[in-house]
Amino acid sequence: MTKSIKEKKSVESFSNDNSKNKKKIIVGLSGGVDSSLSAALLLESGWEVQGITLWLMKGQGSCCSEGLVDAAGLCEDLGINHHIIDSRTLFEKEVIEKTTEGYKSGITPLPCSMCNKNVKFEEMLGWAKNQKDFTYIATGHYARVKNINDIFIENTADIKFKDYLLLRGVDTNKDQSYFLYSLSQEVLRRLILPLGNFNKNETRTQAERLNLRTAKKEESQDLCLVEHYGSMQKFIDNHITNKEGDIKLLNGKIIGKHKGIQHFTVGQRKGLGIAWSEPLYVKELDQLNNIVYVACVDELMESEAIIESLNWVSIEKPSLAIQVDAQIRYRSKPVKGILEPFKIDNDEIKSYKLKFETKQSAITPGQAAVFYRGDILLGGGLIRSSG
Repeated sequence: MTKSIKEKKSVESFSNDNSKNKKKIIVGLSGGVDSSLSAALLLESGWEVQGITLWLMKGQGSCCSEGLVDAAGLCEDLGINHHIIDSRTLFEKEVIEKTTEGYKSGITPLPCSMCNKNVKFEEMLGWAKNQKDFTYIATGHYARVKNINDIFIENTADIKFKDYLLLRGVDTNKDQSYFLYSLSQEVLRRLILPLGNFNKNETRTQAERLNLRTAKKEESQDLCLVEHYGSMQKFIDNHITNKEGDIKLLNGKIIGKHKGIQHFTVGQRKGLGIAWSEPLYVKELDQLNNIVYVACVDELMESEAIIESLNWVSIEKPSLAIQVDAQIRYRSKPVKGILEPFKIDNDEIKSYKLKFETKQSAITPGQAAVFYRGDILLGGGLIRSSG
């Protein structure tokens, strides 16, 4: 359970430390209402603001052509400078290629986390550092950052917190902290999230109050690849060649054919192209043998998962088992569990085992498992497999 000091919905309370040089800030602008309002609120409260937009790929999408135009127009309206960084090569390498390889290997990758970790925040931070005076960065994410000195935390004997903490956004329906688990302390120290205390209705109201051109702009997709290609399926078809294989029950019985394991994800029910006496779901994707295994709903339940590639954003790496609230999908509710070191090489913990208090359905390799203690995001990693 966590308790924080009373937070005002004002930009003055967004700063993560007490340094005096905190009036110059770079705001990442996608062309949507959330980032637009973040820039406008900071400017209204006396910050010196400049906008920055990453050019990720050609074509439509909130982060692409339309977004660039809207972001540039917003900056013109606000009277602030707007900069465009050509990040297409980096995005291709770190997001498109890795997402493609993930689907080819039989996992369901999480492009948003890849982009946040290796593209968006790295590019913004690097640009801000080069400007020297602009030591802070801001985005329109619904999450919060707090200095450890500004929050009271109970029951922490089993973990050691770092200087800066990543917290859920106040609006549980819009909370985006799940996608930010890979951020570093260097980023958190510089990061301002003006919408962390807002809900979506308040965002629209404030945007209309400030007469922002994006105030009534339609909500964008969570995934820019979907906006760009029209659907994730079209992205996959564009990047991966179909390879026919078998659909099998867990006992090995062949009950159908598929056109490529990249078209399936663990837990999927619709679109399997098979008829059976009871509903069947994807249980496992065998990339080596090009087999899609399906099972009834009861056979999807698992009590453990192996987590690797972890980042401990708010705490030091735990060497012993800790209690966590685990979230294994963006839209899923957190569930209680125990996280303990699993694979250790040369005294270095390489992976952890997550033991759920109650069995969970459709544990999906490639997705993120993110760990909380109350509202505080401790860290997260990628699901390698069920236990």
